[in-house]
Amino acid sequence: MTDIARLHRELGIPADFLSGRQPVREPCAGDLIQIGTKEDGHPILLEQSAAESWIAMCNAAERDGVLLEPVSGFRSVEYQAGLLRSKLEEGQPLDDILQVMAVPGYSEHHTGCAIDINTPGCEACEEEFEDSAAFAWLSKHAGAFGFTLSYPKNNPRGVIYEPWHWCYS
Repeated sequence: MTDIARLHRELGIPADFLSGRQPVREPCAGDLIQIGTKEDGHPILLEQSAAESWIAMCNAAERDGVLLEPVSGFRSVEYQAGLLRSKLEEGQPLDDILQVMAVPGYSEHHTGCAIDINTPGCEACEEEFEDSAAFAWLSKHAGAFGFTLSYPKNNPRGVIYEPWHWCYS
């Protein structure tokens, strides 16, 4: 397992960054099931119970004429750190990056229970998703399948509004 404190120092994340943001240290996933494939060919994985619920939810949405597409699921701490490193190398300020992604070790994606969702006609992981029939369907029905919207507007975790990011619990 990665030493989170060492990783944070390496990435330049200030020790006091997490204060006042109500972060939740996320456990690493157990058994992972493939629920789709990313555009680059890599598998999209979810923890087994989340995967089973995701499939049931997609089937129910499809019966209602709504197509839900997985964009991203499980991410290891190391993968999350790599995403952060890439943004730093592009010249993005750390403060800006940490408003749009969780600190490695504190991402719901580490649990294997978080999924980023899209639907045809929307740009993946963009706020416009909230105007889609898929978001309206999720807002009404996702709770019945154990999924909740993780980052609503003005959430206490200090993360931007992410209408595409849902987590199984």
